[in-house]
Amino acid sequence: VSRNGQNLLLGRTTFNLLSDIPDKAGMNIKGTVTCNGEPVAGVVVSDGSEVTRTDAEGIYYLASDKKNGYVFISVPSGYEVDHSGTTPRFFGYLNQSASTVEQRDFALAKCDNSHHRIVVFTDVHLARRVSDRSQFQSGFLREMTDYLKSCRADNIPVYGIALGDLAFPRMLEELKKAKHYIFLEYFIIQPGKFWDSILDILEEKAAQGVEVRLIYDDMGCMFTLPRDYNEQMAARGIQCRVFNRFVPVMSLRLNNRDHRKLMIIDGQVGFTGGINLADEYINQHERFGHWKDSVILLEGDAVWSMAVMFLSMWDHCCGWEEEFDRFRPAPSPARPWTGYVQPYTDTPLDQEPVGQSVYLNMIAKARKYIYITTPYLVIDVATNTALCNAAKSGVDVRIITPHIPDKRYVFEVTRAHYPPLLKAGVKIYEYTPGFIHAKNFVVDDRFAVVGTVNLDYRSLFLHFEDGVWLCEAPCIHDIRADFEETLKVCERISLRKHRRLNPLVQLYRNILRVFAPLM
Repeated sequence: VSRNGQNLLLGRTTFNLLSDIPDKAGMNIKGTVTCNGEPVAGVVVSDGSEVTRTDAEGIYYLASDKKNGYVFISVPSGYEVDHSGTTPRFFGYLNQSASTVEQRDFALAKCDNSHHRIVVFTDVHLARRVSDRSQFQSGFLREMTDYLKSCRADNIPVYGIALGDLAFPRMLEELKKAKHYIFLEYFIIQPGKFWDSILDILEEKAAQGVEVRLIYDDMGCMFTLPRDYNEQMAARGIQCRVFNRFVPVMSLRLNNRDHRKLMIIDGQVGFTGGINLADEYINQHERFGHWKDSVILLEGDAVWSMAVMFLSMWDHCCGWEEEFDRFRPAPSPARPWTGYVQPYTDTPLDQEPVGQSVYLNMIAKARKYIYITTPYLVIDVATNTALCNAAKSGVDVRIITPHIPDKRYVFEVTRAHYPPLLKAGVKIYEYTPGFIHAKNFVVDDRFAVVGTVNLDYRSLFLHFEDGVWLCEAPCIHDIRADFEETLKVCERISLRKHRRLNPLVQLYRNILRVFAPLM
């Protein structure tokens, strides 16, 4: 956020950093919003604490004394910010008295845009003066989230700030439509706004006769749920099973965790991706800066594959051999061509690394580009070699990893894997606003994967995982667009920076690499 004149995009929310605004307390703000010289009424403007709208003459006034260095403007559908000439910009001060009023005028232009978008103008000097850049960024995003909440309260349509955040209301909407069954399988569940909102619907549906089943991983929920939580769920009418109970006895089976994230409604609607059912995944609770994640929604016959995955795991947990056909929905009506969609699962019990094979196959097919987002980059020799060979052959290989870690030692191992990739020509970026948890591959505008499989040993070889492989599906362009826009808030990592590292840090990272298969 410190680069003047840079256009930043996070999720689908545009950040235009185009101004130099002095940081002054007690500052009131006044301005106009026009299009071709004509006033635009009803435009929402806010400084994060007060929300107002332009009147019939396109004038707005903010009496807030908030000292945050940025202003939000909700650009209505059919308009865009006019970047021609000298607009958008701020036009000085009306006076220099103690109760300074700052004139901030905005010019819009007509366009074919069918969505509202939030444009943010900020003080780049404020960003430079903050010693803890991540603190400034997280505070900035917190204000943005608060503002979006106020927008929703006023029924102002806006794009959300991250795909994980957008999934939350859509999940609730689809759960409320359930008529026959709801299947949930998650690695982490934690009480809070996200899970409690879902649980209320599950209880209501169970009371209506909808069959509700829940699987959660015992290790993943060790510190978030009580040990008898499955019994609590049964008391609420929800069938619940715990995967691979933790037993304080040395066993290799403890490494085999259920890392899948599945939500299936009536075999017709399915969600999967990176998010678990806890508040940090939708930025209701901040832990590592802004949390960026991804979710894919499937509708139609492909969802049945996800239902079979869940039912197979349910049978394993219960020791049953259930007849699956009673859950199978009627075939969906024929739809226009939308490419190929193949949900898949990976298990550590069959000696076939499906997750790794999918990734290696996509890397091998790449001719133009490979774009990857992953929270961890602790890769095996085969994947490392494939990525390096692709880059050396002229393929544009780009990887986004977090800048703020959730596990410090894994973060150091991730960075220890940078040098050989950088030497081969792989471009690596770190997501500066916080933690990126999305596990996405997109290749040549033709192939893509969204799922739960991290680029680390545990996901590739030890955990139960799932994903959705896409070929020639329209949403592949959305995945690529999201990646490219996310790059704008990322820091590119250079090989020179790593060569200048303290030798002790390099030694520490090299030692950690030895233990990478255990992480």
